[in-house]
Amino acid sequence: MQRMDPVLALSRQTGIRLAEIGFLLILFSGIWLVSAEIPLFGLSKARSIVAGTALALAGVLLIVATHWGHFG
Repeated sequence: MQRMDPVLALSRQTGIRLAEIGFLLILFSGIWLVSAEIPLFGLSKARSIVAGTALALAGVLLIVATHWGHFG
């Protein structure tokens, strides 16, 4: 019985694109965290949740880009 390993192959360009999106999400979440600390804007808890989710998604994209996308 042969064992088949799942293969996820991404081109170098796709890895770079995923990393760019990940870095853009980090920038976005930083701006949202700063705006969550300004009391004038309101909804600070919701902004913090959105920023945290964006950071988590950016981390996943950067891991995929580094591991399978030949980035870095």
